Amino acid sequence: MGNDNQHHGHHRLTLSGLIITLGIIYGDIGTSPLYVMRAVVGDNPVNAETIFGAVSLVFWTLTIQTTLKYVTLVLRADNNGEGGIFSLYTLVRRRAKWLLFPAMIGGCSVLAEGMITPPISVSSAIEGLDIRFPGIPIVPIAIVIISLLFLFQRFGTGVVGRFFGPVMLVWFSMLGILGITQIAGFLPILKALSPHYALLMLMHHPHALVIMGAVFLCTTGAEALYADLGHCGKQNIRISWIFVKTTLVLNYLGQAAWCMQYEGQMLPNNPFYGIMPEWFLMIGIVIATFAAVIASQAMISGSFTLVSEAIRLGLFPKLKVVFPTHLKGQLYVPAVNAMLWLGCVAVVVIFKESAAMEAAYGLSVTLTMLMSTILLSNFLVTQRVKPYWIWLFLAWYLMFEGAFFVANAMKFKDGGYITITIATVLFLLMYVWVRAKSIKRRFIQNVKLNDYLDQLISLSMDESIPKYATNLVFLSSAKSENKVEEKILYSILQTQPKRADTYWFVHIQVTDQPYTMDYKVNILASDDVYKVSFRLGFRVEQRMNLFLKKVIEDLIESGEVNIEAKYHINREEYPTGDFRFVIIQEFLSHENDLPFLEQLVMTIYLSIKGLTASPQNWFGLDNDSVQLEGVPLVLRRVKDLRLRRTN
Repeated sequence: MGNDNQHHGHHRLTLSGLIITLGIIYGDIGTSPLYVMRAVVGDNPVNAETIFGAVSLVFWTLTIQTTLKYVTLVLRADNNGEGGIFSLYTLVRRRAKWLLFPAMIGGCSVLAEGMITPPISVSSAIEGLDIRFPGIPIVPIAIVIISLLFLFQRFGTGVVGRFFGPVMLVWFSMLGILGITQIAGFLPILKALSPHYALLMLMHHPHALVIMGAVFLCTTGAEALYADLGHCGKQNIRISWIFVKTTLVLNYLGQAAWCMQYEGQMLPNNPFYGIMPEWFLMIGIVIATFAAVIASQAMISGSFTLVSEAIRLGLFPKLKVVFPTHLKGQLYVPAVNAMLWLGCVAVVVIFKESAAMEAAYGLSVTLTMLMSTILLSNFLVTQRVKPYWIWLFLAWYLMFEGAFFVANAMKFKDGGYITITIATVLFLLMYVWVRAKSIKRRFIQNVKLNDYLDQLISLSMDESIPKYATNLVFLSSAKSENKVEEKILYSILQTQPKRADTYWFVHIQVTDQPYTMDYKVNILASDDVYKVSFRLGFRVEQRMNLFLKKVIEDLIESGEVNIEAKYHINREEYPTGDFRFVIIQEFLSHENDLPFLEQLVMTIYLSIKGLTASPQNWFGLDNDSVQLEGVPLVLRRVKDLRLRRTN
């Protein structure tokens, strides 16, 4: 096995690469025109100062936040071509331990956003039907569309993925053309591109903070630019953003121009649908619904990637990860799919209409962006950028995003509590996972295999004990080439002696590179005891049955191991003999004397671990070759035991 350096074909700057990028990257930010201007006006009469100021703020927010921060700066922080908040954390984690916390908060906020993007996008799109069919039940329609979307995830997006780009090309072209038709009828709206109007509104408008909260929704999805970097590459993202931003700005200006004809009055409907000619309305609703589904798909795929990276970093339980298609990097995590679906349906049922979801949405986005700013400033330190530039970047974006965070936090009671609740539950889960692992590291002892070689070889040759397997394999978390956990030797030598021809101890290290497939072998006792260390990329499916057989075949071919398959039908097809994998599952022993908080953390940790993916699924093992074995986890023994003997 060597490094797998397969190249993503659409990473190169090509026309097809640019169209694919439109479908993968820009769904979320591209559907923002559905609700931003409606959120700005709210239930108030149209006011020229508000409209001009808000559109000016939208333009400069897209410029400062999306163009400058994400497209120009953040895309530089790629981890071997991969992006996202956990990839960014991977690049800076050696600088300071506390950086784990902004990474965890940001990751939890992205997952919370994943429960709000499908409801707000899909609901906003189909609410246009209310113009043509007043009283149409929006909630059931939204739930059906969202449910079908999540049901479809298990099959992967390989088949329909190729249509995402062309659909989004139609969508952005539609946004631009509709915007131009309205701007032509009210050219003075172009003056709103001046920052003068944004500053005037921020300084003098009585409800400036409320409008800021609405305006920030225009940059939702900027995080997806970075998270999906591995699918498209920097060049395609940067070039396609010129087209995307142009069409978005044209549409916002067009909606603002349409709003101005109602100055002093209440708006009759959502400005997004107001700028459409009546004959085009139903076509526009269909295209908007497709775009909303694509936006939701991008967020769901991003959530799967995020969770798989959290698992790699040891921040999340080992959930079952499926690779539904041959497309590189495409994942499906059934447990996360179910969690997101339940969350989305709950959001639709609780809020009923997209306007009520805006506060929760904005809060999750601003929280993620603040955390990425902290991590990015640390990344700039590693790139030896001059300190005064880093401090300037940090101060400006903490102030800029902090103002938007305050604006969205003001709507906590209006729905922001949903984001905070979801993110808090996920954060506590990550905290328990990290804390439990640090408690285990403090107490668990690894032992040298060399000290037990004589016993293992004697057991292997002792024919008075029934043979347990030809090849007995244990998965070990010990990184050292000649060490394993004490509990493994306890399983082989103590509980019920397990005689095998050859003992294999396997360690898997997941690397920061996405597609590494390396291994090395330490021969501790020829033909008896081996330690195999795999280095697998975080996007590589762990198929241990297959990988270990390949390693042993290589060793047989090179003459480093001599295994004879005595009982197989076809020795040429099965040269390695039978395998038995033993996976040790821990349970908390009653012999522990841990402080209350640590005892609670370990109890929750082991309970959740028991409910998540089976080890067979995680390591890609065949069920008929796996033995699960429970071992008591004794972290700190009870020392002061006062038992009194009586006659």
